[in-house]
Amino acid sequence: MTRGNVDLVRAVLAEWARADFRSVSWAHEEIEYVVIGGPEPGKWDGLAAMTASVRDFMSAWEDYGIKAEGFRELDDERVLVLVQLSGRGKASGLEIGDTDARGAEIWHVSDGRVTRLVMYWHRDDALAALGLTE
Repeated sequence: MTRGNVDLVRAVLAEWARADFRSVSWAHEEIEYVVIGGPEPGKWDGLAAMTASVRDFMSAWEDYGIKAEGFRELDDERVLVLVQLSGRGKASGLEIGDTDARGAEIWHVSDGRVTRLVMYWHRDDALAALGLTE
């Protein structure tokens, strides 16, 4: 794997840690975006569909945040990121931190752009899918 892939993912997650979700310059126009588990699982194809999905999801939360806890190079195109989620449901008042909010993301990077992003609400599900342990 090139160091650039990890650096790209780190840079995006640094923005997300500051609750800055505006930039999508890192994403390929035909990105496949997958959310496994959580309140809104699903699959969206393309940048516009991913952006709309994220916008809808974010509108339900206050102070939503994603903090990277660790990065693991899986191969030439994939980066695994262990994350801690935070936020409070606007309607429910649910604090994500009161749940098992330890998630994981698998970033597929090709030619400096993310072509597939799989977000797991529960870290154990991601690790099991990859045949890994924490």
